[in-house]
Amino acid sequence: MENQPTNPLLWQSQTPEKLPDFIIGGAMKSGTSTLHNILNSHPQVAMAHEELGFFDMDEWLQHPDYHFYDRKAKLWKSTLLVPEMQVLWDWYYSQFPKRTDHMLVGEDSTTYLASPRVAERLAMQKKAIKVIFVLRHPTKRTLSNYLHAVKSGRALYSLEDTLKYDPHSILKRSLYKEQLEVYYKHLPSEQIKVVLFEDFLRNKAEVIKAISTFLNLDFKAFDASNFDLHINKTKTPKYFRLQLLRNRFLKHKRDVRYANMLPKAATFVRDMPLSYKVLNKLHGIINPLGDYNNFVVNPKTEILLDAYFKKALQGIDEIVGAPVMDKWFKA
Repeated sequence: MENQPTNPLLWQSQTPEKLPDFIIGGAMKSGTSTLHNILNSHPQVAMAHEELGFFDMDEWLQHPDYHFYDRKAKLWKSTLLVPEMQVLWDWYYSQFPKRTDHMLVGEDSTTYLASPRVAERLAMQKKAIKVIFVLRHPTKRTLSNYLHAVKSGRALYSLEDTLKYDPHSILKRSLYKEQLEVYYKHLPSEQIKVVLFEDFLRNKAEVIKAISTFLNLDFKAFDASNFDLHINKTKTPKYFRLQLLRNRFLKHKRDVRYANMLPKAATFVRDMPLSYKVLNKLHGIINPLGDYNNFVVNPKTEILLDAYFKKALQGIDEIVGAPVMDKWFKA
């Protein structure tokens, strides 16, 4: 097909005034949903409601759910098969609230930090889109990522088996150094703001004030009561092993939610099969999600993860311009 979204020239918007002014680009499970809602509470900010994942929707490693294999029809239904790139651009523009004078429009997509293509594609836009990254202690983010994968049906096995047989699924998005290097290579530093999740928890007002300066927002226009928001807190199933069994049993049906977000031209399955709905509903009654605190990490697994990330993230202080490693890995 002539106009497939993999063609780099097609990723430059021809109507840059419709692009967002800023993007919260990750990292996943680092407070980005909370930041989204706090910024959206500002009278001069309007955020897209959902994570869009537009600029890397053809990146298979980040969005396997955008590439659905219909086992019955024996064919692929994928964003890569959309015949006209303009269909995807129009869909992207339509996700943003209507603009008014002096209004900043934003989105958050937690896959962007880990997607080198996004940095390249943002750099080719005729609008200087600012990017905010929230970084969390890499081991704690990885563990939270695993719990999220369990809850959402993606994790099929224990933490240790996931690290052994599918480490990419939960480790990749904690490799901040190599990810940030790509962004600083393609974008000027004044378009990038890096925030530490730990600083955000310690003093949200201080961090939001710094972000307001970065975005040229009036910090005083915020309602400080909104700083107490905590959105998208990870919940765990009542019976952990039962959840993993459910995930393995329904693994071929787990990607319908993301499929339904995309434009109809992507020709995805538009609804969940009835059998999936029934089984999922029954499982939700028997094994509800909640604050059960029933997931205990083996301390030796944490030690191993810390040792891995201490090596993998060496040099990140110089990139961020702050003593990040000391905050995460105190002697």
